[in-house]
Amino acid sequence: MEQPEISKLSIDTIRGLAMDAVQKADSGHPGTAMALAPLAYTIFKRFLAVDPRETQWPDRDRFVLSSGHACVLQYSLLHLTGYELSLDDLQQFRQWGSRTPGHPERGHTPGIEVTTGPLGQGFANAVGMAMAERFLSERFNRPGQTPVDHHTYAICSDGDLMEGVSQEAASIAGHFGLGKLVVCYDDNRITIDGSTTISFDGENHTARLEADGWHVQRVEDSEDLDALEAALAAGRDEAERPSFISIRSHIAYPAPHAVDTAASHGAALGEEEVRATKEAMGFDPDRHFWVDERVYEHMSLRDSGAKARAQWQQRFGAWREQAPPALAEDWSRAWAGGLRDGWRETLPKFEAGEKLATRAAGQQAMAAFAGHAPTMIGGAADLVESTKTLFEGAGEFSKVHAGRNVPFGIREHAMGAIVNGAAAHGGIVKPYGSTFLMFSDYMRGSVRLSALMGLPVVWVWTHDSVGLGEDGPTHQPIEHYASLRAIPKLWVIRPGDANETSQAWRMALEREDGPVALLLSRQGVETLDRAELGAAEELERGGYVLWDSGDAAAAPELILISTGAEVPLTLQAARKLAGEGETKVRVVSMPCIELFEAQTQEYRDQVLPPASTARLAVEPGASMSWWKWVGSGGDVLGIDRFGASAPGTRVLEELGFTVENIAARAGALLERKG
Repeated sequence: MEQPEISKLSIDTIRGLAMDAVQKADSGHPGTAMALAPLAYTIFKRFLAVDPRETQWPDRDRFVLSSGHACVLQYSLLHLTGYELSLDDLQQFRQWGSRTPGHPERGHTPGIEVTTGPLGQGFANAVGMAMAERFLSERFNRPGQTPVDHHTYAICSDGDLMEGVSQEAASIAGHFGLGKLVVCYDDNRITIDGSTTISFDGENHTARLEADGWHVQRVEDSEDLDALEAALAAGRDEAERPSFISIRSHIAYPAPHAVDTAASHGAALGEEEVRATKEAMGFDPDRHFWVDERVYEHMSLRDSGAKARAQWQQRFGAWREQAPPALAEDWSRAWAGGLRDGWRETLPKFEAGEKLATRAAGQQAMAAFAGHAPTMIGGAADLVESTKTLFEGAGEFSKVHAGRNVPFGIREHAMGAIVNGAAAHGGIVKPYGSTFLMFSDYMRGSVRLSALMGLPVVWVWTHDSVGLGEDGPTHQPIEHYASLRAIPKLWVIRPGDANETSQAWRMALEREDGPVALLLSRQGVETLDRAELGAAEELERGGYVLWDSGDAAAAPELILISTGAEVPLTLQAARKLAGEGETKVRVVSMPCIELFEAQTQEYRDQVLPPASTARLAVEPGASMSWWKWVGSGGDVLGIDRFGASAPGTRVLEELGFTVENIAARAGALLERKG
């Protein structure tokens, strides 16, 4: 059907901006943006309830471009619809310091909900957003009063569907019946390496999503605005199932020579092809970044967005007037990312001498603050009995009830991306995911993105060493401490006893600008006597003096540094060494290197005096984390090999994590120094 003139002009303007931005940068992905211009136009113009002037109002629709390589499409839409993104910003596409980076980045560009680019992540983020909407609507809505009632729209590509994370997410979205989720699939049949016939023609994508429990539609022509609008409307109106719309498109359309070519996927079209395409669209080929004023007027969402937001504010005002005061307060706290007052005082304190796995101490901490975090949701990858991350009595998230405990199933990667999506949605305070530390590998892409986005999420990883025992090296983390610490902005906390675990949860709940990972033990760990040692609250500094054998003001001759379940062993070894001679020994608990690095140089030097060069770090993982802190005169008792299958205590003993061996390694340092 012939497009109305203004619609065609608007769509071609999007294409023109996409071509010009990529051509000027000589870098980018123009073809997908050109092909999807009609779809994106229809979503933004006909369906998306957003306000470009108030980008964070709670009940706005969410839009996720999972195929983030096509970000110039989204940037063009944001500019044309009235967001604070200028033509100059488009002209600075992919340049240093610009607001239009090479893939969408949350917090960097107005209107970008999540950072996308690693394929499949945005798809799963959208599932997390839909789950957040479901949970919050069930918690806050009342008959006739709906402060939470919006949709999540996403565009995905062949690459998104090929990545396993999207299948994990699609499976759980169908299982939960997330009817407020609409995903549009760009079926352009082109990847970087060529036609999808070489890698992705062996399955029926629509049948797969239908089998996952999705409402599935097919649009045969991406240029047919009526068909697109009808399919999107049907997807929006489907309340019981998530919706998947497969759309046949032609990459780089209407470029005369680049259409349906792999070359148009990831490179500028070239000046001659851009000219030819503009001529085919009826544009002046000598004009660059040109927008007809009529397009701005037609595409602006400022008035309609302000109206939608005003209508919501009216609904919200009526709800707040009648809502119980406690519920209204919970709403305000949830959207501010905070907990109910007094939560810190609920955190448990543990008696000295009790032997308790730090995962069990974490369970008690969660039980203590649970009532203060009513919109905190999360769960485990089919390991909740092992990770002990269940909110007792808070219900299970399912198709019929949005409880706080999410049974993610064995879907670690999707779990991570879904948790990120829930956090990015807002209103969900400190969402979390948990599994064995070993399987953080399966969710690493999502964890990295949580740090890149600065999302306040919590990763709870238990069975944090070879001490988990008989399951053997396939389940025993070795390189994981170091590899996770290498992720910028991720705080990795490995608490040394039950009281440090309680404080680790405090830090996780207090942090507002990024993720926190808690590494917790399977085996029992002695609860230290804080009357004789440094206070567990000092964990907030990342590392602190746990014990000195003599005058604390004097520089120690030997420093032992440790984390996690090995802290009590290290303390015993230090006391043994101090009792055998005149050596002044210090024990430093360093549960979080990132927090310790954030302290002043003066504080770090107080804990680790530069003159005290005999230092031994003790941690049952890759030694590379510690050489910075022990220096050339120090040593590391770590594990730079894989583990073994045997009872956990035997494995630790065989690999040298005993009081006797710690003392011997430390004693050797003193002898070498002498």
